[in-house]
Formats: sequence, structure tokens, C-alpha cells
Amino acid sequence: MMFKTFRIGGIHPEENKITAEIETCVAELPQQAFFPLSQHIGAPAVPIVKKGDKVKVGTKIAEAGGPVSAPVHSSVSGTVTKIGTIIDATGYNKPVIIIKTEGDEWEESIDRSDALETLDGHDGLTPEYIITRIRDAGITGMGGAGFPTYVKLTPPSTSKIDCVIINAVECEPYITSDYRLMMEHADEILVGVKLVLMAVSAPVAYIGIERNKPAAIRLFQEKTIGERSIKVVPLEQKYPQGGEKQLIDAVTRRQVPDPPAIPANVGTVVVNVGTAFAVYQAVMKNKPLFERYTSVSGKHICQPKNFLVRMGTPISQLIDACGGLPDGDNKIIAGGPMMGKALMTTGVPVCKGTNSITVLSGKEAVRDGATGPCIRCAKCVGVCPMGLEPYVLATSSAAHNWEMAEEHFITSCIECGSCQYTCPANRPMLDNIRFGKSKVMTIIRARKQKS
Repeated sequence: MMFKTFRIGGIHPEENKITAEIETCVAELPQQAFFPLSQHIGAPAVPIVKKGDKVKVGTKIAEAGGPVSAPVHSSVSGTVTKIGTIIDATGYNKPVIIIKTEGDEWEESIDRSDALETLDGHDGLTPEYIITRIRDAGITGMGGAGFPTYVKLTPPSTSKIDCVIINAVECEPYITSDYRLMMEHADEILVGVKLVLMAVSAPVAYIGIERNKPAAIRLFQEKTIGERSIKVVPLEQKYPQGGEKQLIDAVTRRQVPDPPAIPANVGTVVVNVGTAFAVYQAVMKNKPLFERYTSVSGKHICQPKNFLVRMGTPISQLIDACGGLPDGDNKIIAGGPMMGKALMTTGVPVCKGTNSITVLSGKEAVRDGATGPCIRCAKCVGVCPMGLEPYVLATSSAAHNWEMAEEHFITSCIECGSCQYTCPANRPMLDNIRFGKSKVMTIIRARKQKS
């Protein structure tokens, strides 16, 4: 079997897929559910409920706040107790709707049966209808930054989409939620893939799966025998292959130009495998996005697990269901250890993009050795998947030289952490680059507003 991969940079961190063969369990309902209004890139959602209102599972509680936004739906039935703020995974206070759980009453319009719905029984489907259902269901990217999916499926009229790429890579260490979803719901995912193809009028979809998931590769190859529009693409195991640009290069050998270029500019649309499953549920089952697969893992967690969890559930509840935090100091990360965000509190709720919770011990979380000066070894340059010079970006950011950072394409950085991972001097490269990138993007936005 031939395995493809991207051509520039990349690393091979220890995979630690501890929960890969642990079947998914359903998480208990939270006593209180917390729904941040910014669970996606773009404008925050706008509340359409008030304190004292009664809601059901699937009730829309917030409307999209702009052209690039997504509505929010309740994952529990009960009473709205407060519209306030909560600290989310970014560490900042963000607007939130809080609902006290009372029973588990669902909106009657949702099809709760396990019966597989296929395209054969839905002859009247159109791209416009599919995209409308995706938009109304509040579906966002479920493996990355949380871009509203309906926007991604309506690219500029100047772009002709000739293929869809399904991101089933899951290259981050520890995370296994997408893998469990693939093993447990392959048929539904494939219907979702066909719906995405219809939405963008593309002839073919490629499902990219890394070689460390041989059972998933075999399963999807077996289920797509005779399918002309869906191809399984086995990939080498390399991080960060789950990045859109890296995955496009691995599968099609196309290179997406620097920002503001997007995948549509090279004829592709990339959709996470979890998003494809959510598309199936939205279009075929009339089910909004209010629950997702999430893994909780770590070398010292007593009972690491994969969960099907309602959004709004505090992360502390999932950790408790895994036996609680290990003794001693711990670092709790929303996501994986490479690109995830360290949490200030376990009261942060599960959101649309929460694919995993990773718990590292104090020793695992501390950088190995003292930080030293840059020795110009160029290891960071060799592993950068974007072909950048991370040592320049980190140094210019630390010195607040925003002009130099912009000249060296800091906005093209995907914040994968490969540079920091490989740096022999233990320099906080990603920390500095993230800071610099944020500053440069603010400067660029201000410049555009003036022009």
C-alpha cells in the first residue's frame, strides 16, 4: 500500500493514542449547561431566549450574529437561569447562556431513530437545501478553528471546486475522538460526505486517513468499493498533516498560496470527518449540532475514555467520570499537547470544537531543560510545514519588531508548534510567534480600515 504525505517540514511526536480501542460511552447530562456564544470563528451568536424561558433539547437559543457566524442550540431541556459570562478555553470571559437541566425532552422535529437514511430515499435534495440545513443546524468545523461550515460550502463564484477532502487524519498525540467516530458510524459519515459533494457540486471526495489507523483505512476501503465519487487516501503518519494546507498538498499536490488565499482558490474544500457526520445528522435527521465525540486522555488518568457528550457540559464532569485528576500538579489542555490551549479552570464547558481533553502531569508539562539562546541550527526551519523561518518570527516578535515579523510572513504560521518541539535551546518559539501574529494581524486590520 502506498502512503502519501505533505512535502514541506513536519515532525513525528510520540502518538500516545491511549484511548484508540476504547469504545465510546455516553456522558451523563450536566446539572447545569453552559453555552458560550462564541463557539466559532466570526461574530458571536445573539441570544433569543431570556431568563426563565423553558427550552428542549435542540431548541435554538441564539441566532447567528452576522454573515460569518453560527446559531447555538440547547443540548438539554430545562430553564434558562442566566445570560452572563464565563471563562472559556481562551482564558477570557465570554458571553454565555446558562440552563438548568430538567429531564431530557427533545424537540419533536428531531429524528432520534438509529435507522440509516440514504440518498436513495431523498430524491429532492438540492445544494441550496443542504446548505440551508447545515447553516440552521449551527454546524462548524469540528476539528480545527470552528469555521462555520455553510460559509465554507459557499465559496466565491470565481472558484470552481473539483474535489472535497475529508480530514480524518487526527495527527495530534492522544486524540482519538475522530477515530472512534469513524469506527462506530462509518455509514453515516459516508452519507454525510455525499451530501457535502452535492452541496458544492464536486465530482469526487478523498478521505485522508493516516497509517496508524489501519482498521479505519480497511473499513472505509471496504465500504467504498464500487463508489466512483469517494476515494480513501492512506497517508503517512506525520504531524501536522491535519492542517488544511498540508492535507491538500498530501492528497492533491496542490499548494494553497499565502493568506488571504483559501483552499477554494485551488479547487478544494476540506471538511473534518466529524463535520461530515454532523452534516448527515442535520440533513437526514433534522438534528442541530449540540453533542459531539470527545476523548479524555493522559498517561496518568485512571480511566481514559471516549465520550459522546452534550455541549455545555463542564469539562470537570468528564474528568471526574475518568477517575478524577491524578495526584500532584497537572496541566489540563483543551485539545492535544501540540496545538491545544491550557485551561485556567475545569469549569470550561465542552463546545463545538472540543475534540479532546488532555491531562499532562507537572513533569510532562514542563520544558526539558533551561531556555538558551538561539544557536542558528535551523532545525525549526527544516520542520516548519509552511516553509517559514520560525527563529526570525520568534525573535522579531519578542523584540516587538512587527514590521520584520510581517515581512517574514508571520500571518502564514499555522501555530502547529513543530518549531518549538524541535528547538534544542528550549526557546518558547510558539508562545512568541502567537503573540506576534496576533499583533501583526491587528495592525493589518487597522491598515485596511484606514485605506
